[in-house]
Amino acid sequence: MHFRIASIVGAVLLLPGLLSGINDAGAATPSTEGIVVYNAQHVSLTKAWVEGFTHDTGIKVTVRNGGDSALANQLVQEGTASPADVFLTENSPAMTLVDNAGLFAPVDPATLAEVPAAYRPAHGKWTGIAARATVFVYNKSKLPPAELPKSLTDLANPGWKGRWAASPAGSDFQAVVSALLELKGEAATSAWLKAMKENATAYRGNGAVLQAVNAGQIDGGVIYHYYYYADQAKTGENSKNLALHYFKRQDPGAFVSISGGGVLASSKHKEEAQAFLKWVVGKAGQEVLRTGEAYEYAVGSGVESSPKLVPLGELDAPKVETAKLNGKKVIELMTQAGLL
Repeated sequence: MHFRIASIVGAVLLLPGLLSGINDAGAATPSTEGIVVYNAQHVSLTKAWVEGFTHDTGIKVTVRNGGDSALANQLVQEGTASPADVFLTENSPAMTLVDNAGLFAPVDPATLAEVPAAYRPAHGKWTGIAARATVFVYNKSKLPPAELPKSLTDLANPGWKGRWAASPAGSDFQAVVSALLELKGEAATSAWLKAMKENATAYRGNGAVLQAVNAGQIDGGVIYHYYYYADQAKTGENSKNLALHYFKRQDPGAFVSISGGGVLASSKHKEEAQAFLKWVVGKAGQEVLRTGEAYEYAVGSGVESSPKLVPLGELDAPKVETAKLNGKKVIELMTQAGLL
């Protein structure tokens, strides 16, 4: 099954709040405009962040929703004429695309100080705001633990033909492949993708992979962890037959993808935009991750993630410089392999 990448920018969402800015002392002062956020993170998560920020600061936020690739390419096309003040993503390759175009302003040092170095690029042009872990979700009645893949690369073996699934058209999976590319190189990644074309079943969306594995249509699949936890927190109807396998051992399959946030250099409201980013990685914004229903990992201000999650420190994730993840090359390689 071949998929084409298609992301449609969502409608403009205006959230309530007083029109204000921030003066040098940090107090709210009248302003004629708020800020515009191009949002590729989950709509519900960003909505909670925006509502909390507006409540605490009185600053109005306009959110324009879309996918990682779509909004990143839109920002590059708009250049310095973009109305965006802030860009939020689900995965870091979209941030790298905008960063490589020279469109980000440096993040305030006080904001960077809230996020450990492992969860942001060294150059400080953007920062991590949340994280998600790569997992192999499997049907417990179809796949005993002894038969689980020891590495993501094992899924290229002939024995896995017709037994695993993924959502290749999604930015989530493409971020995982970008880590494989950085860790193993182009030749190994190209070979793995060609084997994936033979072995894997393609679905549209990680939620669809979760449902298919739960229904016994396929043995297992590569997704991010939070899809399972979010379903468990509701009815569990799409995850009751499932378990999660964490590759660990710094395997490419243990990749932790960083959701990013950055302020556009062309922003006409930089103080307010920087204040928003600082709020998101601050205690209030990260508490939304700890106590809310997103089930993504908190990465800022020393806030612990949801106690339901396997702690970040136990994932034994590979060390990957987020600024080097090449989403553009990944799309090229996946297209060559017939996956897109």
